[in-house]
Amino acid sequence: MNAADPSRLPPLPRLLISSQFAFNVGFFAVLPYLAEHLSGALGLAGWLVGLVLGLRTFSQQGLFVVGGALTDRYGARPVVLAGCVLRVAGFGWLGFAGATWSVIGAVLLVGFAAALFSPAVETEIARQAVRHEEETGLPRTRMLARFSAGGQAGALIGPVLGALLLYGGFRAACLTGAAVFAVVTAAHWRLLPGRPPAGPGERGQDGREHVPVRDGVRLLLRNRAFLGLCLAYSTYLLAYNQLYLALPGELQRATGSQAALGWLFALSSVLVVAGQVPLSRWAAERLSWRGSVLGGLLLIAASFAVAGALLEAGGLWPSLAFVVLLTLGQMLVVPATRAWVPDLVGDRSLGLFTGALSSVSGLVVLAGSAPAGALLEAGGALPWLVLAAVPLAGLALVPRTARAAAPAAVPGAPVR
Repeated sequence: MNAADPSRLPPLPRLLISSQFAFNVGFFAVLPYLAEHLSGALGLAGWLVGLVLGLRTFSQQGLFVVGGALTDRYGARPVVLAGCVLRVAGFGWLGFAGATWSVIGAVLLVGFAAALFSPAVETEIARQAVRHEEETGLPRTRMLARFSAGGQAGALIGPVLGALLLYGGFRAACLTGAAVFAVVTAAHWRLLPGRPPAGPGERGQDGREHVPVRDGVRLLLRNRAFLGLCLAYSTYLLAYNQLYLALPGELQRATGSQAALGWLFALSSVLVVAGQVPLSRWAAERLSWRGSVLGGLLLIAASFAVAGALLEAGGLWPSLAFVVLLTLGQMLVVPATRAWVPDLVGDRSLGLFTGALSSVSGLVVLAGSAPAGALLEAGGALPWLVLAAVPLAGLALVPRTARAAAPAAVPGAPVR
């Protein structure tokens, strides 16, 4: 595989990175403005806005385990295509939804679409990263960092596109997002390779044995290191979800509008696009995966604490500090976690475990979103300091086990 130039990615990883980019363009053209649409145009209370956002996260992250199990069973292609089609339908529905029940239905459909698409893509990119590491000696975090950077490049363009589209109304943003996903669907229909489904105990075209879901769940529940990582990762995701809840409210309080929201999302994306690969290379040389996760959670906790301390300064300073520190923490946590999972769980049920990582996180976000929304309505620095305790609690949950079993030595890769 690319023996002459091991740093050059094979065609399949390049396709997966490109699809993540396009998927995020459509997604972030709409999502950053959803809270304002719910509270402003539809007049929903703060707790209800928090609940709707939590339901979206749960229907996405919470149901990743379904997409992961389907990926193990049928391969990535049909699951990715189904997710794209449902996302087109969900955004189309959201653009015309007016009643609360209709908005919730559209949001759930949008989330479930990603629960199919994302675990299929993430499972395949993790598998390709491990294979690339074995064949070239380059750390797997390099490919995973490029995957994150590609997604954030889409997240950079999406909010700016959404800010421009909002001049035509929230519906215009939704319909444009649906059009982007229609293009993604067509591209994957044409380019993404498939594989024949494998029955229980059989091996598919790629040589992997299919494990029944019930057996995979039993393995999952016995894997304490993986469950600890799931819970630690969930504290990151609950904190990250405040970009859609706490940040818009703080901008409204400090400036009287949310005009800067798209640009702050763009700043976050620029940091990832420009810094994810070099930061991951630095972390691979100096930190274990556990050290990267711990360091990232500390930065995320600091993002809330510093923002709360800067509230008296007014203006955009609290929001800027929050976005920069939260993004730096994310850049350490996400690639390290994705690189760690294959070694904690093995390959036989990688889709199921990859999905479970997000499903556990989605449950935590669902449980915490309404309380966080109610807490933020109180105003002041106290809610930010309370939220800082969430990633700090995650520090105690990070497993001490670096690997499930010692793998063959990889030239040039650090010992973890």
